[in-house]
Amino acid sequence: MSELGKPIQGVTLYSFTRAFHGREYDLEQLIRKVASDGYGPGLEIIGFSSFRGFPALDDSYVGWFRDLVAETGLVQTSLAINADIGIHRDRLLNQDELVDYMTLQIEAAARLGFPIARVQISIEPDSMERLAPIAEKFGVTLALEVHADQYASHPRILALRDRYEKVGSPYLGFTADWGATTSGFAPSLIEAYRRRGASEELLTRVVDLWNDFYRAGPPADQADHGQRFGAFIALAAQNGRPDLGVDMAINGTGLFGPARVDDWLEIMPWIRHVHGKFFGIDENGEEPSVPVRDLIRLLVENGYDGAISSEYEGWHWNYWQSPFDIIAGEQAVQRSAAESAGSRMIVDADEARAQLAAHLAQPVQA
Repeated sequence: MSELGKPIQGVTLYSFTRAFHGREYDLEQLIRKVASDGYGPGLEIIGFSSFRGFPALDDSYVGWFRDLVAETGLVQTSLAINADIGIHRDRLLNQDELVDYMTLQIEAAARLGFPIARVQISIEPDSMERLAPIAEKFGVTLALEVHADQYASHPRILALRDRYEKVGSPYLGFTADWGATTSGFAPSLIEAYRRRGASEELLTRVVDLWNDFYRAGPPADQADHGQRFGAFIALAAQNGRPDLGVDMAINGTGLFGPARVDDWLEIMPWIRHVHGKFFGIDENGEEPSVPVRDLIRLLVENGYDGAISSEYEGWHWNYWQSPFDIIAGEQAVQRSAAESAGSRMIVDADEARAQLAAHLAQPVQA
């Protein structure tokens, strides 16, 4: 049995996208609010969303950012970088071009002071192996995100895990996104469809369809995923709302993954960062569609000492509630769950900084 883990509390600024896009807060104001309102100490940022010109940043801007973070006392956890192979209109990047594209972003992460770069599933095992010495050069851990409709035991993820084991670099790992292991269709999204005029019959059937897929487990392959995607589209059309079909399909299959919590054990030794994906807090102060308490217990019992970035995804559709209040509620659930598991969440910045450094320095023990 591992020594109990003490996850580090944190947040990704992605959670505040609606407030950022609405110009209620700029980057500096959001960072200061994270510090003053206690959403940290962990701070995660998306490179292309928050830094104009990313990854080409001048030294004065980098210095300004690092001084700001130092002033607030926050602990940089992860910089989300992109592995977008479709940046050209007429063709996809080949793997050589992708490695070059990623190298620029990894260097930017290092300059900005982030110890982890979250990368995406479009990076194949061969490219991850090629990126390992680049990550080591810049001292940045590459944590590939396991996100619905993928899941920890998916063949693509297992192929990456096996390559990591072969390469043996401590700079290769995973970001575990809780959206791969949800337990229900988010009630806040059902409410959003209701506000768009969807009938109660359609809403009931959407939830029933998702529950059927949950009982069946995650899709076996892309064909199975495609069939599930199509089932949501057909259901909306059959109930007189074809305009909602694609939206229901994208969310029902791409945000609410039906894998079970213990599926994460397949890659647990390689989990270097966690996205605490969630969609809302109910009247009982709990997350009704993400098993937050079970997920925290799994991490604690398996000795996880890295950061958890609360990642509120409900902002896409929930315009009637404050994301700040919702995130505070979800983080309270995390802290309560850690205590129930016999441990605690780290909320002190100095302790978090030291623990994160130790977490990332540890060799992977498969």
